[in-house]
Amino acid sequence: MAEVKKEIELEIAHVLFIDIVGYSKLLIDEQRDCLHTLNEVVRATDAFRAADAAGKLTTLPTGDGMALVFASAPDAPVVCALQIAQALKNHPNLCVRMGIHSGPVSGVVDVSERANIAGAGINMAQRVMDCGDAAHILLSKRVADDLEQYRQWREHLHDLGECEVKHGVRISVVNLYTDELGNPEVPVKFKVKQEPPAPVAAILPKPTHIPWRGLVIGLLLIPGVIGGAILFFHRAMLRETKAAAPVTAPEKSIAVLPFQNLSHDPDNAYFADGIQDEILTRLSKIADLKVISRTSTQHYKSAPENLPEIAKQLGVAHILEGSVQKSADAVRVNVQLIKAANDSHLWADTFDRKLTDIFAVESEVAKTIAEQLRAKLTGQEEEVIAAKPTSNPDAYDAYLHGLAYTLKTANIPANALGAQKYLREAVRLDPKFALSWALLSFVEARGYITANLQPTPALREEARQAAETALTLQPNLGEAILAKGQYHYFCLKDYDTAVRYSEQARQFLPNSSRIPESLAYIARRQGQWDQSESHFNRAERLDPRNVFLLTQHALSYVALRRFPEALRKFDEVLAITPDDLDTAVSKAGVAQAEGDLPRASAILTPLHPPADNPVALETQFYQAILERRPALVIPRLKDLLAKPDPAIGYANGELRFWLGWAQELAGDHAAAEESWRQARSELESFLREQPENYRLLGDLSLTYMGLGDKTAALTLAERTIAAITLAKDALDGPSPVEVLARVAAQMGEADRAIAALQKLLSIPYEGPMAGGVPLTPALLRLDPMFDPLRNDPRFQELVAAKPEASPK
Repeated sequence: MAEVKKEIELEIAHVLFIDIVGYSKLLIDEQRDCLHTLNEVVRATDAFRAADAAGKLTTLPTGDGMALVFASAPDAPVVCALQIAQALKNHPNLCVRMGIHSGPVSGVVDVSERANIAGAGINMAQRVMDCGDAAHILLSKRVADDLEQYRQWREHLHDLGECEVKHGVRISVVNLYTDELGNPEVPVKFKVKQEPPAPVAAILPKPTHIPWRGLVIGLLLIPGVIGGAILFFHRAMLRETKAAAPVTAPEKSIAVLPFQNLSHDPDNAYFADGIQDEILTRLSKIADLKVISRTSTQHYKSAPENLPEIAKQLGVAHILEGSVQKSADAVRVNVQLIKAANDSHLWADTFDRKLTDIFAVESEVAKTIAEQLRAKLTGQEEEVIAAKPTSNPDAYDAYLHGLAYTLKTANIPANALGAQKYLREAVRLDPKFALSWALLSFVEARGYITANLQPTPALREEARQAAETALTLQPNLGEAILAKGQYHYFCLKDYDTAVRYSEQARQFLPNSSRIPESLAYIARRQGQWDQSESHFNRAERLDPRNVFLLTQHALSYVALRRFPEALRKFDEVLAITPDDLDTAVSKAGVAQAEGDLPRASAILTPLHPPADNPVALETQFYQAILERRPALVIPRLKDLLAKPDPAIGYANGELRFWLGWAQELAGDHAAAEESWRQARSELESFLREQPENYRLLGDLSLTYMGLGDKTAALTLAERTIAAITLAKDALDGPSPVEVLARVAAQMGEADRAIAALQKLLSIPYEGPMAGGVPLTPALLRLDPMFDPLRNDPRFQELVAAKPEASPK
């Protein structure tokens, strides 16, 4: 017993207390079933597993629930609570409430002489929980104050005031909820308080249910939260009266619309875009402001007429409009700050400067806007918005050209090549241009993983050097820190290091949607799909009209086979860019996965993808294969390969494989063999430069399959699996297993094929074929590559299975 007391000493822990609402009214067997389900849900969360594996978690059963005691980060129980809430959506009959507090705990010895844990931290978490109803996630004020320092949590915290608990103790409680999780309703215990005095009641609609005492104490103790308290007051009244009015945008919020190019030369549009981006970037580094990312504003006109509607779409109170006129070495910049609600002008100015003085204009505009919106600036923020990234105007011009390319469609190789070309030129002209080094690293690292730039070891090394150069030049440059993290993510798949750099960058980039966006990508590679979705939602609040971000979120739903949600997200993209070809192609891919070939055909038939968009082309070719009408696409494939586009690299070899496949299905075996031989030659030449490229290895495996070389095809399939494993990458890791399944099916290895297919249908992933859609029972029914398995009862069982979304 003495040893126990020595080992478990007093410490601060972070406690999540959970119980089942209405537990005592359940029958005994119902209670047992509910507890069993709750235990399974909790144990399956990523937060629980991570803390448990690290030895940072103690669990305490409480009869009708449990307490989870975390000895890790203060937000660990909050993350866990949200993951539990997400999982409980699949169990609508199981109602729980949760309370969170950070406080002292200490070791005890229970009646069975085992070491356990107890203390005020646990007791307070239970009291906080007791203030709530079903689905509430309540926090003590102490926890909320800690989370308030982080923008990712701030908007989800809703002050409830004080609640009286056991022994007449009053505690301050905060309600945590998002658009999808938690319970936004005011808990019953906060609605049954004593009515306010008559003079107050006379001027308020009934019932008000406002926590007056907590509100008054908060105003007395913290004058700085007056605005926030009024906002909470307003929200509570809206909930109670069911008013239809929208939530008011934060007063210190702004969107910077595209600047109009007034130069005589239309090719100077990139320069106007760059000035807009630089002003926006400086504003976004002010933590006291909410600034919408450029990727959401770039779809609007420079001076639209419907400013109130645009502000509503973006969730901001203010809009900045501007124009730029560049002539030789002179530039004129006009800006005007507008209050969107009434379309009134708060401030406007015109700046006539030399190009060498353009940074002073950007800094002055950002500082003036901050003053107009009464945003508080720290000393560090003042330095950042006054910084001059380069003294070389030619280097800056090249940087703006490269930046313009990064804002174009991401999956077109020519855009990645254009960005790389200009950014390389910028750092050649000014080797100390840290911001350009950081952007160059990002372009090359993203090109490495997407293969929009050829993923060679040399490209990976250049991305590393660019990130490290940026960091060496400016250790506190947020873009440089983030670039280093993205190099670790894209090129090394070192996810823990990537997360660390991303979190470090947050303090320098408080409004950057790229940070939660990056965390969303990392989490899904780690198989943390719920956490990834939370990051996507957070990024979209900062960047609500970023079509690349929305598309990636949709593709996560595709990987999870949550096709209705994917289609809704794709429709959001099309509402912003109605003629977006890639989104239309993705919707067609979903229709194929659902077995609805007429719907897919209706989408694909009118499209005319360019030669440098192999994904769109292959989706059209796959449609003809699934329809078993390969002759329709053979002429188009021959035309494309007659003059192959060098910008798409080894994708030309992929197209030759598709040509061979179509010719084989059309019965022209000799032509198919010739196409596959050419594909093999082209792909092997690229493999010598890209020996770790698992996509290239998979293409070669399928090509050898077509040529009937079973040994080579299976050997390459196994090399593909070794190059990227499921344990290393939950998104792409299963892709080589699908390659193996296809090869095994065609090569007479039915057992291996069936085993692979059984695995694939039970997990989410991005497929290796057209559009990246994972295999579904419908695709198995349609795809001729699996014809050799049709008479196998095990395959028939897979094909007959009811399609379900993958586990979240």
